[in-house]
This record gives sequence, structure tokens and C-alpha cells, in this order.
Amino acid sequence: MKKYMLLLGLVTFVAAHAQNETVDTSWKKNYRASATKINDLVHTKLEVKFDFSKSYLYGKAWITLHPHFYPTDTLQLDAKGMNINKVAVFANGKYVDLKYSYDSSFLSIKLNKTYKASENYVVFIDYTSKPNELKAKGSAAISDAKGLYFINPKGEEKNKPTEIWTQGETESNSAWFPTIDKPNQKCTEEISMTVPSKYVTLSNGKLISQTKNSNGTRTDHWRMELPHSPYLFFMGIGDYSIVKDSYKGKEVSYYVEKEFAPVARKIFGHTPEMIAFYSRITGVDFPWNKYSQIVGRDYVSGAMENTTSTLHAENAQQDARELIDGNGWEDVIAHELFHQWFGDYVTCESWSNITVNESFADFSETIWNEYKYGKDAGDEVNYRGILSYLSNPENYKKDLVRFYYADKEDVFDQVSYPKGGRILNMLRNYVGDSAFFKSLHLYLTTNKFKNGEAQQLRLAFEEVTGQDLNWYWNQWYYGSGHPKLNISYSYDDATKTAKVIVQQTQTGTIFKLPVAIDIYNGANKTRYKVWAQNAVDTFSFAVAQKPDLINFDGDKILLCEKKENKTLDNYIHQYKYAGLYLDRREAIDFAAKMQADQKALDLLKMALKDKYYGLRIYTLNKVNISVDGVKTQAEPMLEEMAKNDPKSTVRAKAIELLGRYKKDVYRNLFEKATYDSSYSIAGSALEAWSKIDSTGAFNAAKELSKKPSKGKLATAISNVLISFGDETSFDFISDEFEKTPISDAKFQQLQSFSALLAKIKDTDKLKKGVDQIVKFREAIPTAYRSQTDPFINNFLLKGLVTKKEAAGLKEQADYINSKIPAKK
Repeated sequence: MKKYMLLLGLVTFVAAHAQNETVDTSWKKNYRASATKINDLVHTKLEVKFDFSKSYLYGKAWITLHPHFYPTDTLQLDAKGMNINKVAVFANGKYVDLKYSYDSSFLSIKLNKTYKASENYVVFIDYTSKPNELKAKGSAAISDAKGLYFINPKGEEKNKPTEIWTQGETESNSAWFPTIDKPNQKCTEEISMTVPSKYVTLSNGKLISQTKNSNGTRTDHWRMELPHSPYLFFMGIGDYSIVKDSYKGKEVSYYVEKEFAPVARKIFGHTPEMIAFYSRITGVDFPWNKYSQIVGRDYVSGAMENTTSTLHAENAQQDARELIDGNGWEDVIAHELFHQWFGDYVTCESWSNITVNESFADFSETIWNEYKYGKDAGDEVNYRGILSYLSNPENYKKDLVRFYYADKEDVFDQVSYPKGGRILNMLRNYVGDSAFFKSLHLYLTTNKFKNGEAQQLRLAFEEVTGQDLNWYWNQWYYGSGHPKLNISYSYDDATKTAKVIVQQTQTGTIFKLPVAIDIYNGANKTRYKVWAQNAVDTFSFAVAQKPDLINFDGDKILLCEKKENKTLDNYIHQYKYAGLYLDRREAIDFAAKMQADQKALDLLKMALKDKYYGLRIYTLNKVNISVDGVKTQAEPMLEEMAKNDPKSTVRAKAIELLGRYKKDVYRNLFEKATYDSSYSIAGSALEAWSKIDSTGAFNAAKELSKKPSKGKLATAISNVLISFGDETSFDFISDEFEKTPISDAKFQQLQSFSALLAKIKDTDKLKKGVDQIVKFREAIPTAYRSQTDPFINNFLLKGLVTKKEAAGLKEQADYINSKIPAKK
């Protein structure tokens, strides 16, 4: 599952406004064992139909099981918030009622006899699922908890389609069918869905048959012939267009809303190539009989790797203009696809071992970008993962394999995802590509259609490499934190000796780090492989003359924090000759701190022409045009980039910086670029135009507000209308806010939207806007509400109350106050 790290950015932004809470630490004594197997699932057969008016599912389940080892005459199933209408054993064509008890969470059944491990039996259950009436507990109360989602079921919300989709991870599918809802269970399945004929359906496996019914419905029968875990069962229903590709004769399909059908291949079209790439590197050809991807409205977890049927959030649907700036969802597509091997084919045996699912999926984003777009792109994704993990000190306390946690949802974090992905990439660097991917092949084939854990992964690597790798697993998988390195370089001219002193300054574990040290004279590089494994390590090298650069961690692979005593000259040499993405980025960072130095500025100017567009954008973000010399020397380069850089996002950033010059000479450039096909260019240009001609930009914004817009352009239109207009702009800005999915982008709109509401004198409009903010507040997953609610309530809404009271608009102030919950 690709969790929205929306909410990570959002939470970081509002953390200062969070209220203090009493923290329960009792979970630290509660060991999270793998679920005990008393009975094993063998096959699940479901027949379901839907009541859209009540958001109910009416289901019949035939569940085939057998005892795992010991004989048993009882069965306990997970079944959340259901009405149980009938429980029976089905044998010899007959149903025999069984005694049972049900507490709204667990269905405990007394079987008709004692069964042995070799005996299959079939339990039949007639039930009603009522997901919207389910009372969730704990942090699982986030939107994943109810399992089955009816989206706009009565068609009452304009501009939103009616859909049904399911979300099982972690243990929520048992809200719509009874099962043993644990990741260490696997079974085959078949689902018959009866739906209005106008809708299409999607589920795991293949569509076996479709039957038209006399009442305007249709029954679709899907069958999954290979075993997988219950949390990966899926249903998707809606008025979709289906765009089909293929991989080796297997269907590869994309279910999108009809308006996105023309660009579906631009969004998802790399999927067959991804399947081929992942099949090749793992040595395991895509193991399932089809692969479909579907987009669901109001889905806030990013995406979910249901076997053969991945569900994506609506953010995946980008129009042609958005895609000019690049497919912002491609990494998610790659991530979810790799789960078809790591997560679906071999599944974590417990949530404590989620690393064998999520760390691999996170890692896959690095290797896909490296393969498709080059090493710089892969390295950028890898480093982004390092920064994500390092961004929150709370991450440093958590083991990757985590046997103690408050709630199973808690393991879906920056340790299981980006830290775990980086740990795999370091392991790949240490053992080499050939051994790494051969080890993955062994792990997958040994555990196919079964479960895995970190130790089984270690054993696969040890068998391939012939090495004892406990040291690596102990520090990275079963330990927490990361090395903090203080690295100093020196050269003794008398002894012709270069020294590298590496000090590990973190508390606790001293890490064992295999690392490359590169010594440069001119373009010539000599590499030394060493082990840093003590609190202080000193490495000495015979070098005939003082090196131009000594580069610790020459492959730029370590997950660490570091301080180095390199000089500007060292970093200039590093940028020119070391050459990796992070080598150049580190040099840019150093030069950016001393832009008044001409040599540093020359390095930044060189970086503005970097071969990789990601570093050109990064450098643009570092250039400080408030420094006089920088402002003068950068201007012609910015103009050239704004007009001619091959990457639209680079041109957009250059236009944004040119706008800060507030020079009328660029009016024509800004005006023309405002109508560019790229949203990012158009948005940057409109805001730049507004700085030199507010009237012209405002008139353009009014004109553009009548046409479709997204992303940077939509934000720029809103900003210009708010800054230079009045409440006549409300309808456009309100509509933009409403249609923006839950995301960082929507959260960032809050302050500008509330700034507009502060100007509003029309009480009906004010109420509508406040209701939209409240709706957004309530839609944020429960796990984050303790941090977002104080910001929205105490900062935004109470701030509006103060302004309305000062303006004498008591009715408006009272209405806003009524939407602020009383403190408990």
C-alpha cells in the first residue's frame, strides 16, 4: 500500500499547533506474535448484491477450511459489524444449521463434528454487511477501517460518480465478508457480484461469466485460482472506461473515469514494460493471470496492491496538460506493481514483518527510475527516501521489524517504507546486483504463495552469497536508528599520507559500514574499500601529492547523517568529477551557503546547466536573487531557462524567479506563458505577471477561471483572484477547493481560502465556504485529527471569528463558532 505521505507533510505543517496528549505506552509490553493457525482457509466463494440506498451488502459465503494441525470442532471468523442471518455446514448437497455466537467482531461457530487436519469442511453464512454503521476502534479508525465503501451511492453529489470499492489492509475486508482476516492465511476465491447493468466490475483473477438479469442488473462471476491473503480480496464497481494493454498475452487493463480514457495509456501505459522489467530482475515471470488498475474516488491511502487488481486514489487521473509536466503518479504505479511479487506472491506472515512487503515496494521506485530514466533519476528517488526518513526524529526509535506497536496500522510509516527501501539499496550495493537479484529470486521461489519474514530473506541472501549476514540484519532489521558521522580529511605532505577519520556520534549502536573511499587527483580516481565499524576509525592512504578530493562513501549509498570538513574547492572538484547525483547535490548545497563568493556562484551557475533536470530545479530553488551579485549574474540565465529549457517544470521555476525581478521587460514573456499548455508554466507566469501588471493578470485570471484548470494554474488563478478581486471570485475558488482531493495541495489551499472568506460579506457564501472547510476537516483520517484539528479550529476558524466580529458581522461569527467543537 502506498500510504499518502499527504498527511506526513500536512502533519509536519500543523505540528506546532497540536495539543499535548497523554501518551499510552502500555503497548511496549505487548509482543505482537504471528496469528496462531487453528483452521486454514482453503477457498472462499461469495455471492453479493448491493443496496445503494442503505449502503448495505447482502452476502452469502461458502468458506472451505480444514484444521491446521490439531483436530478441532470450533471455528472463529472475523466478521465486523454484520447481521448474521444463517450459519450452516454444507455437505453432500445439504445445509445443516450450526450453533454460533456473535459479538459484532468475531463469529464463533460450533462445528457439527471434530475435524482432522486432512478433512476439508464448508461453512455457509448468510449475512448483511453494514460498513457505514461500523464502529471502528483505535488508530484503525482511519478511513481504511470499514472495508467496503459506497461512494455517492444515491447520486446526490454533483460531479462525483457512484462507485463501490473495497480496502482490506490491514484487517478490514472482514467488514464485508466473514473470514480469518490475517496475513498468514491464504486461499483461492470466487466472487459473484450483482450490480446495475450500467456499471462494470473488477475483482481478483479473471472474469468467468456475465449474466443479465430480468430486473436491470447483471451478475459478474470472478475467479481467483491461485491462493492469496484475505486482505488482498477486492471488488470495484462503477461507470468506468476500460482501456486494455497486454503482457505476454495476459490482460493489462486500466479502469478510469470516462473523461480520462483518452489519456489512460499516458498515465498507466508503462505498466507492461514495468511488468517485463520486474519479471526479468526477479527471475519470476509475472505470476498472475491478469493485471488491472482502477481509480477510486475518495480513496485516501494512495493506492492498494490487491492481487491482480490495484486500486489507486483519484489523484492518479491526470489530464493531458498535467502530464506535460510528467506523470506524478508513476512511482506509485511502480510501487504497487512490485507488490504483486513482494506482498501478494509472498506475503508478510505478520504486520511486524511488513518490511518484506513495503520496503521492497518502496525500493522498486528507485530501481524503476534508474532503469527507465537513468541513474540520476534513481539516485534522486533514493535520496528522497533518506530525507523522508530523517525528517522525523520519532523514526529513529523504531526497529524495522517491529514486534511491539500500539496498533497494526502504526507500522505503515517512514521506517517500513523509505528507511526499509534504503536498507535494501545498501544491501544491493554491498553484495552486488547479480547476488542481490538472485537472492530475491530464491526468496520468492522458496516462499511462493506462502508467507515470508525478514529471517527467510536473510537465509536466501546467505545461501546465494555464502556469507553470514546476521550482522547486517541485526543492525538494520532488528535495530533502530542510523549512523551519524563526523568525517574529517587531512594530508601530510611530509609522509605523503592522506587520512580519513570517521567518528560515529550517535548514541547506542555502533554500525558496521562497508564503504568506498575515493581519492581524486584531477579526473583520476583511486578507490579503497574499507569498513567503518568503531566509534572512531582512521584510514590512511599513501598518496604522492595532496588530493584534489577525498570522497567518503563514493557510491553515495549510506543511510546516515554526516558532517565533513571539505572546502569549496573540494566541492567544486566533486561536482565536476565525482559525478553522482548526490555528489553534485552536496556541492550545490555547500555553494548555496556562500553565494557572495564568486567561485561558489560559478558552481551554482554551472549547476543551472546540469544534465539532470532535477538538479536544475534544485539549483533554481537555491539561487538567492536577493544577493546583488547573484541577482545580476543569474538574470540572463533565468531568462534563457524560462524560454528554452527542455523541461517544462524547469521553465516554470525559472519564470517564477524572473517574476521576482518585477521588470516590465518580461511582460510579454509572462503573458504568453500564462496560456502555455503546461499548468506549471501557466501558473508561474500568471503569478509573475501579477507582480508587474495586477490589472492584466486579474483580467486573465477571470478569463481562465471559466476554463478547466488544475495544479499550479488553478492555485495561481485563486491567488490572483483573492489578492486583487472581491467576493465575486468566490464561486471559482470554492469549486476548486471542493474538487481538490484530500492531499497536501488541498491543505495548502486552506489559508488562502480562509483569506477569501475573511473578505466575504454574503452570509450564504460564507456559510458554504466554512462548511467546505469543516467537511475537509472531518474527512482527514482519524489517526491525524489530533494534529490537524487544532490548526483548523484554533488557527483558521477562530481567526475568522475574530475578523468577523471586528467587522461587525455577528451572524457570520456565530455561524463559524458553531462549527468549532467545544473543548472536552
